[in-house]
Amino acid sequence: MSLLGCVLGGAVGDGLGAPIEFSSIDTIRHLHGPSGVVDLPSLEITDDTQMVLFTLEGLLLARQHGVDPRLTVRAAYGRWLHTQGGPLVASDGWLMADQRLHSRRAPGHTCITALKHNEKNNSKGCGGVMRAAPVAVWSDDVREVFSLAADTARMTHHHPSGYLSAGALAVIVQALLAGSDLVSAVAVARAELVRWEGHEEQTSLLDKVMGLGLLTPEEIESELGGGWVGEEALAIGLHAALVGENFADAVRLAVNHSGDSDSTGSICGNILGARDGTDVIPDAWLAVLELRDVMERLVLSW
Repeated sequence: MSLLGCVLGGAVGDGLGAPIEFSSIDTIRHLHGPSGVVDLPSLEITDDTQMVLFTLEGLLLARQHGVDPRLTVRAAYGRWLHTQGGPLVASDGWLMADQRLHSRRAPGHTCITALKHNEKNNSKGCGGVMRAAPVAVWSDDVREVFSLAADTARMTHHHPSGYLSAGALAVIVQALLAGSDLVSAVAVARAELVRWEGHEEQTSLLDKVMGLGLLTPEEIESELGGGWVGEEALAIGLHAALVGENFADAVRLAVNHSGDSDSTGSICGNILGARDGTDVIPDAWLAVLELRDVMERLVLSW
């Protein structure tokens, strides 16, 4: 039950999956052996964790100033966009000043274009759900957290599966931080999810995940997809969290498949880190995790 565990766990999953994000499972096995990626000498984050950090900074500023978090999170995404080469914006936060964040780590095209041009799209890509976990700490109210996570995801992804997946993840994390077990947390999220128009794709895949046993990487692709879209990314990350023997086993399962490995690894790490805290994350991974100090500073500020 730990926000720090959630953030660090997600970053570790992100870093482990980053080098294989665009690789097939056959290529992964050819390059890394029959078990795929099991360890790395360094864990470098991607845009997934960058946006998690800016989401959390936006929430912090909203709490400090007593304003609508939608305003401050949207402004925080503008600062993230600047770190990726976008226009210079004013800043009342400190993340943008850290030059280590001014590094392009394959940022999602939808996130970049939606923030730059403020245009409506029909994208259900996973760029909304992969940054949603911090919204869990905004409130103890399930509907408030779901709505806020969905709204922040909808700043870039306007298909229901692109933003309802974010709401579902945030509520799962919220329930875990409050002490629920994972199955109960999913049930809480599902109960809120079905109240929303356009929930059917996400609900169907969520229900499917809860009835599955351990899947091979090939079965993950055939049963749950590649994780490139919101409902699939949540399903794959959740599946790994449900069936993994421990944190490391689960995250390895979440990244070693033919799909969006960093996002699915990040979601799995968010879930298990929130439930079990930092102690379950291997020390060797934390020792080589990029920007760990930034993550700890942000969480301690909360």
